[in-house]
Amino acid sequence: MAVSDFSDWLAEFCAPGIALFVKRLSGNDTLANGAHQAGPYIPKDFLFRIFPSINRVDEKNPDHRFELAVDSHMDAREVRVVYYNSKRHEGKQNGRDETRLTNFGGGASALLDPESTGALVVFAFALGDNGSAMSCHVWVCRHETEEDLAEERFGPVEPGRFVMWLPEQPGLFPPYAARRTSCWLELGEIPPGWLAQFPTGAEIVRKTVEMCPENGTAPDKRLLRRRECEYEIFRSVEEATELPALRAGFASLGDFVAKAQTILQRRKARSGRSLELHTREILIEERFREGVDFVHGPQSEPGKRPDFLFPSQAAYRDQSFAASGLRMLATKTTCRDRWRQILNEADRIPVKHLLTLQEGVSEAQFREMTQARVRLVVPEPLIDKFPASIRADIQTLESFLGDLRVISTVLT
Repeated sequence: MAVSDFSDWLAEFCAPGIALFVKRLSGNDTLANGAHQAGPYIPKDFLFRIFPSINRVDEKNPDHRFELAVDSHMDAREVRVVYYNSKRHEGKQNGRDETRLTNFGGGASALLDPESTGALVVFAFALGDNGSAMSCHVWVCRHETEEDLAEERFGPVEPGRFVMWLPEQPGLFPPYAARRTSCWLELGEIPPGWLAQFPTGAEIVRKTVEMCPENGTAPDKRLLRRRECEYEIFRSVEEATELPALRAGFASLGDFVAKAQTILQRRKARSGRSLELHTREILIEERFREGVDFVHGPQSEPGKRPDFLFPSQAAYRDQSFAASGLRMLATKTTCRDRWRQILNEADRIPVKHLLTLQEGVSEAQFREMTQARVRLVVPEPLIDKFPASIRADIQTLESFLGDLRVISTVLT
């Protein structure tokens, strides 16, 4: 199918009477890590709204069957939505309390195919007059271009986060919108200057470090906790600055579209730089000296800028400096298609290290990365989402930093 087919699909299903759910498939959703969860996870609060018949604890694991078509891969079948309620039904301490979609026929479905791990997927549930879902159409993005089309409409969708929309909602709302963490800023807590001009990504990251210092926490957990905190800060400022205008209304459709585009572009810019900026802060906190032990955003060769070079740009350009003492680190929130972008970022460094937050890859894709001499760096809490067979070959952030220290000691 041509890319335009996905554009037509979005135009058809982003419409009244449709409930939308958008996420990236993790290794627990597909069959990539052998978890055998049997289908993609969708929060029960969302599914209870559109499948109210399963919202019960007087029956163990209530379910409902409906027609689902994966239009991107020409696949249609009857599937099952089930509420696994053993924790509440029987009071089991280790029981389950979650909803899932099941009965996809194993890896034959694009939703369970290990190669779909990390893919952005859009579920479009058609609702009846009573608000209950009757059927579902799904698009599993097959490449980066389709993901870009989706994110132009929904904004960035990061691993572990969701975008949800229901007809009774005023518009797209963020995942976990009802839950506010300790990093959510009330109006009186937001710096006045931020209300006049939206803060830069670097300013929000500095505020994150202030609110979430995580002193003594391992780098891997510190990174993930700060990312959660930063997201809450960003969303609280966005709500404070944009919601009044949205409630006031617009003089024309053009004004509304312009405002929506501004908000989406800001979200994309924040998502694209966030991991990189947090990594820089952690490097400094771990006593790596910027300009001496690492350089952020240097030029390795004309037109090539890796996110980080170690130990310095000068060392990299010094042909007498041993290449074995050089390292580079790229940061990409998702890596399913984007990992190839780093292959030519530093010609002198044969092994490229890539820090990602993607929740799993397939064994086949991991082999392809390894053959291309790309080494994955993944925060320790996320490694269990990867296939067991490759976990030992993935570096944690703490392990990567430890290797840098060893290299530095040898060179000095």
